[in-house]
Amino acid sequence: MEAQEFLSAMKSGRMSRRDILQMLTAAGLTMTMMPVGRAKAADGEVIYFTWDSYNDPGFHPGYTSKYNAEPEGPAFGDAEEALTKVRGGFVVDLVHPCNLDLKRWGDAGVIQPIDTSRLSNWGNLFPGLTKLPYAQDANGGQMFVPVDWGNTSILYRPDLVDVKEESWNMLWDERYTGQISMSADATEAVPIAGIVVGAKDPFNMTDDELAKAKALLVKQKPLVRFYWDSNAAVEQALASGELVMATGWNSSVVTLNGQGVNIKYANPKEGIMSYCCGLVLTKDAPHLDKAYDLIDAMIAPEAGKWLIEVMGYGHSNAKSFDLVDDKTLAERGLPRDPGAFFSKGIIQQPIMDTERVQKVFEEVKAGA
Repeated sequence: MEAQEFLSAMKSGRMSRRDILQMLTAAGLTMTMMPVGRAKAADGEVIYFTWDSYNDPGFHPGYTSKYNAEPEGPAFGDAEEALTKVRGGFVVDLVHPCNLDLKRWGDAGVIQPIDTSRLSNWGNLFPGLTKLPYAQDANGGQMFVPVDWGNTSILYRPDLVDVKEESWNMLWDERYTGQISMSADATEAVPIAGIVVGAKDPFNMTDDELAKAKALLVKQKPLVRFYWDSNAAVEQALASGELVMATGWNSSVVTLNGQGVNIKYANPKEGIMSYCCGLVLTKDAPHLDKAYDLIDAMIAPEAGKWLIEVMGYGHSNAKSFDLVDDKTLAERGLPRDPGAFFSKGIIQQPIMDTERVQKVFEEVKAGA
């Protein structure tokens, strides 16, 4: 991808933050090196440390309206970089990690409880997201405010695939040998196999469960055309018909529908995989009042409407879904009633032994 095309795709939201990170890493760069067009923050504004392209004004229209200015928006490439910088003394007010990293942020001692009574929109957030594991400290203090959420599921071409029942087992259908793709990310691929083998906790499997998941992935390997590490690559292959199904995220539904591709986003009978990202308040936040204003602005219904329509992700405020029509939600693979959806789905959990999971998947890909 040429540099100008890359920047255009990044700014328009056609690339996920993981896509951008992978491409920059391959080029020996980091996200903080890449400028993104946005309004300049005024001196003394809240400092919001987030994923690149997540500092767009659309995330917080209420804050912009109140202060006629944008937050300072330094960007990080991944959660590990963000935590390392904050632990090293990088001064910010708010950080935007995901639920998989909450335990590490809490254990690091760099964040403080959030006074939810200062948030006018708190009461409209989905309880299933506000009560995620590690979202509260040992004393019940709220350490995390959910903002955006998304899914990992199966993108498939209904005009090319005969689907009797949406299930993770679709990815093992031998009728479509060489036309299936799985994520190259072990922390997604291995848990999916864990779901299929019936692991009690697919994110932290026993030795026996992990062995069964590995055997299933070995069985699947001849069916896989490639293990994808770029949203753009898997979208292009689905659009052309090279692939008929692949694991993927909500943002790909938006992209492919926008291209006129006949695509569906499965809601597997075993449960769709969901993740949630949001805000943590640093221990020594220098702009506390404005930090609370920014949190409240980011969880407001109008911010949620923008997130759903433009970025293609779900929002934590139930009222934001009332502002979006059924057609738009369907095109983005989002439910009308996320509360019921969460109760049936599978929320991704921290993987405590990531190295073991990655080793298993590398052995699968290597044919070991």
